[in-house]
This record gives sequence, C-alpha cells and structure tokens, in this order.
Amino acid sequence: MEIKVLGTGCAGCKALYERVEQVVNELGIQATLSKEEDLIKIMAYNVMSLPALVVDGKVVGKGKLSTDEIKVLLTR
Repeated sequence: MEIKVLGTGCAGCKALYERVEQVVNELGIQATLSKEEDLIKIMAYNVMSLPALVVDGKVVGKGKLSTDEIKVLLTR
C-alpha cells in the first residue's frame, strides 16, 4: 500500500501525517508513507482543500481526519 499526505507543511498537514503514521504502526499495515508538499504535484490530484490523504493513487480523504476515520479509510 502506498500512502501520501498532501499538504504544504502546515500544522494540519503535519498532524494528519502523524495520525496516519500512528494508525499504520498500530494496525501493522505494510505501507510506504510519504508527504507531498510540491504544489504542482498536489494539483495533479485535483484537490482543492488540504490536507488530503491518498491511498494507492486515489484521494480518499480531505481536511481534518480523526484517527478513527483514518483507520476506516486504510482498512477498506
């Protein structure tokens, strides 16, 4: 599984990355987790609000996501 957190480095983006990392570790998910802060690359995902969560190339969540919401999105 490839997971990306899209964001410009703001506090909300950093918090989402930390929550996703926590969930991945807690659930023992085999995944590559990365941050994407390049606006040109972020625009390619056609998202208008940040942060955004991308799983295997598909945007699955936008904005502030709780730990429970992240668990649901990553275990679908």
